[in-house]
Amino acid sequence: MSGDTDGRRVMTRRDALRAGAGVALAGIAGCTALPSAPERAAGGDGGGADNGATDGTSGGDGGDGPVAVASFFSFFDFGRQVAEGTPLTVENLVPTGLHGHGWEPNASITRRIIEADAFVHVGEDFQPWADRAIQTIEADGADTALLNVREGIELVDLAASLDRDEEGVGAQRGKDPHFWLDPRRAKRSVDNIADGFAELVPDHADRIRQNAEAYKTDVLDRIDADYEAIFDRAERDVVQLAAHNAFQYIGERYGVRMRPLVTNLAASGDVKPADVREATRVIRENDIRYIANGVFESQRPAQQLLRETDVEAYFPVTPYAGVRDEWVAENWGYEEIAYNINMPTFKIVLGTETPEDAAPTDGWVEQWRNFEPV
Repeated sequence: MSGDTDGRRVMTRRDALRAGAGVALAGIAGCTALPSAPERAAGGDGGGADNGATDGTSGGDGGDGPVAVASFFSFFDFGRQVAEGTPLTVENLVPTGLHGHGWEPNASITRRIIEADAFVHVGEDFQPWADRAIQTIEADGADTALLNVREGIELVDLAASLDRDEEGVGAQRGKDPHFWLDPRRAKRSVDNIADGFAELVPDHADRIRQNAEAYKTDVLDRIDADYEAIFDRAERDVVQLAAHNAFQYIGERYGVRMRPLVTNLAASGDVKPADVREATRVIRENDIRYIANGVFESQRPAQQLLRETDVEAYFPVTPYAGVRDEWVAENWGYEEIAYNINMPTFKIVLGTETPEDAAPTDGWVEQWRNFEPV
């Protein structure tokens, strides 16, 4: 599949699979439209904010097979890709429109986890509510399988720009948890999910492993190559983010300095006057005209930089931590978000393309330039 990064929309693997299955593709419509998603399988409870699932069922035939629930959108998406064509259903616990890091669910989510056959989680210390759910499962002797997507993945040290009181994950809480932004590390998490799913539905283990290999090769390797091409073209090696400190793994992988305005690991972090002064210095010294802002974060810090510096506009980025209603309607996952949100914005903020040239669809600039909250 082509990894076209010339600023036009790239056909994703999901698009190709739909086309191959004979699904009629709708024309481009709206600002961020992709081909219409196939109809949801019956039997899920839909995915409104009340139950937390952004996509009621996925992967299997929508029947009475086992159910895996995921604590974070990225790994829900990886899971549904891996489970495609098997009886296994994968559900996302985080409600549409919310950021998966910092969300605190009610007790009904713990019940859903205990009732599920497997719980796909991001490892210890990242989501306190998930840690508590795991403790409950272990204390009650529940037979919910625990699938840690972080198993065996090498984490990087916390960025020096972090708040000095911030705690990460891992030994001595000194590691950055946002590993999935690096497509190469994300491949290991796909393998971890596949290993767990193969044990849940052993009769379908071959299909699960085939799906995992295809996703790693067709999607994650291509995203990696296209990110590398974007950053290799850039003359500037610094990106100013009016967002929380989630993008270090992209910086570490592709040799660019990610400068977050919010020097916390969670999207709910506050902005301090010293943070604004440091961002102002970076913007001035690097002649930055465009910055990136988190889709599911406050726009106030970005708007402050617009008022107080020479920055002309901010555009969207996301650590794949959540989804908007229109993304759910179009069945977006990690792949679609990479090509339709993050890559265009990195081209713009690095100064390699104008917003108009980087836009993947008609109307993208109008929708996302200085965008308002969801």
